[in-house]
Amino acid sequence: MAAARRFVRRTLSDWDMEQVVDDAMLATSELATNAVTYAGTSFEVSCTLEEEGVRIEVLDRHPARQIAMPSLEATSGRGLPSIDRLAASWGVTYNGLTKGVWFRLPKTADPTPRRSERPAPPTGDAAPAPMGGEGGTRPRTGETSLDSAVATVRDMLDADGAAVLLADREGELVPGASTGAVSWPPPGRLTVAGLGPHARAGLPWTADASDPLAAALGAASLAAAPLQTQSGLLGVVAAVSAAPGRFDEAAGRRLGRIADELTLVLERARLGELERSWRGWLSFVAEASDLLAGTLDSERTMALVTQLVVPRLATWCAVYTVDEGGIVRPAYVWHADETRVDALRELLEAADAAPPLDSSGPWNGYAAAAPDAARAAAGSLAGDQAYAFPLVARRRRMGAMVIGRPAGERFPQGALDLAEELSRRAALAIDNARLYTAQTAMSSALQRSLLPPGIPDIPGLEVAVVYQPAGEGSEVGGDFYDVFACGDLSESAPASRWRFAIGDVCGTGPEAAAVTGLARHALRILAAEDMPVPDVLARLNRLILAEGERARLLTLLHGEITPLPGRAGVRIDLVSAGHPPPLVLDPGGTVREGAGAQPLLGVFEDVDFTLDTLELRSGQVMLCVTDGVTERRAGDRLLGDGEGLERLLAGCRGLSAGAVAARIQRAVRDFGPEPSNDDVALIVLRAS
Repeated sequence: MAAARRFVRRTLSDWDMEQVVDDAMLATSELATNAVTYAGTSFEVSCTLEEEGVRIEVLDRHPARQIAMPSLEATSGRGLPSIDRLAASWGVTYNGLTKGVWFRLPKTADPTPRRSERPAPPTGDAAPAPMGGEGGTRPRTGETSLDSAVATVRDMLDADGAAVLLADREGELVPGASTGAVSWPPPGRLTVAGLGPHARAGLPWTADASDPLAAALGAASLAAAPLQTQSGLLGVVAAVSAAPGRFDEAAGRRLGRIADELTLVLERARLGELERSWRGWLSFVAEASDLLAGTLDSERTMALVTQLVVPRLATWCAVYTVDEGGIVRPAYVWHADETRVDALRELLEAADAAPPLDSSGPWNGYAAAAPDAARAAAGSLAGDQAYAFPLVARRRRMGAMVIGRPAGERFPQGALDLAEELSRRAALAIDNARLYTAQTAMSSALQRSLLPPGIPDIPGLEVAVVYQPAGEGSEVGGDFYDVFACGDLSESAPASRWRFAIGDVCGTGPEAAAVTGLARHALRILAAEDMPVPDVLARLNRLILAEGERARLLTLLHGEITPLPGRAGVRIDLVSAGHPPPLVLDPGGTVREGAGAQPLLGVFEDVDFTLDTLELRSGQVMLCVTDGVTERRAGDRLLGDGEGLERLLAGCRGLSAGAVAARIQRAVRDFGPEPSNDDVALIVLRAS
């Protein structure tokens, strides 16, 4: 309170009117004391210097707490009666988060007579038109409009107090502004439907304490007028008195004229607020749609949904899904207070009841069906109110979105509308993510079936392979490789010969992968029949041509490995059908080609292939690559230009097969600044 007085003293330091400054400090101290005593919250003080005086307001954070109005004879709590005597005018303003008690003092040594000293206003229909007529005050929009309105009503009708109550979307009348002795009803007590027939008919009325509005405001007599527009009832303005029979029909008619002008101001403000609300709604929905469309992972989508809801629309949010057995369970839970997420999840999982999957509405089963131990561990969470929205997409019920708030914090209708719209978009995003996940899993399974099961051990030979398909999420592309045993593979006759293949199908993607599968499986089947390597390529050429329009050009390097007697190395019989020739590295660092060029597959029907034979002795290395290596681009240069690959291989002298493969792979990756857009495959054979 001392800090509030010092703030007012500093603000009014330039004023010469000491009595006015003292009155302002005294009134501010009384309001600050009331805020601490009755609201029980922190408070803020605002001091606005106006041309004619000063307006001081004390805002607390308990809008639902009623304003007490004790008498001046009371031994304590005389704040508001004192202000009624000190100030030229005072009142109360409300919004969803704060309550402000304000007063005005004129900048003069002889201020306007106090409320009790003012002359009685004119009576009857000859009274001057308030709020807009000559001598009246036309209110501005916002809080100033309501402040001016209640002050005008109180003065014009010589009332003990005046108030404006506004109708919310649920039809409840909530505090708008007040001045003087007004007792606000508890939240939820007064509704539009509970007003008398005059209000519903759009007519002003006067009444005694038996009237629902008078009883709610604690008045013995009342004059009231509805704030009626074509779109419905915005609220009601009322003058109250502690004396019975205080207002007559003329007072009601004067109040009706005030209500007509106030209605126009409020309707303009309402339309402006509605426009801002719609813009905010559209912005939120657009942002949510963009974020939900940005992920195709179902877990991330559900997490994103809850974090879009909290804390903008609710205190906590849970997404329920239906598993394969038809059981509805919480899949993701989020709370504005992260320390309470685990307790909320345990409470939801412990409850046997599931949210409804066919319609939106309040849901109380999440806590009622939970065991006592879970409810006790959850504390106040067990008393929260919840609202459920089904998640339905493409006529499939996938679960529900549940939002919650602490007990006593009602869900605004706007928040429910946004949550329902978000649930529809979330359902579609979750369904898309699930379909994508299922298709990706199926694609991965099919692609893995096209890869070799493993690299066999070949006596006297080190084998290393590298395979990198182009395209995000691809496991198989147009390049392929294989190393496998051939001939009689019975347990009594271990393998004595092996074959290898490395090929490149024209193009990338699923179509190229289909030809990859055809080639790799055909090579194994024909090798099992002991068909010679040239005949295998001729047969595969005819199979590709038989595909018709689906046929793809294929380059292939295929060979057979036979160990030489006495572990002296291996003999390799091979055919290079349109493929980059293999390179052989001697221990001395010399690099040479290991086979001649022959026609590629998928072009000509009758092609005769011939074998090239070479021997790998101890320390010699044979490198087989696809054009994803030789044609790796950096600007206008290719890695294979000017015997670039040969020089690269020559630098691998003395390395193992795995080390050679790793160095070539790193060189391909680092050759250009951009990632490669072609599949890369290579096989390294080194005689040990």
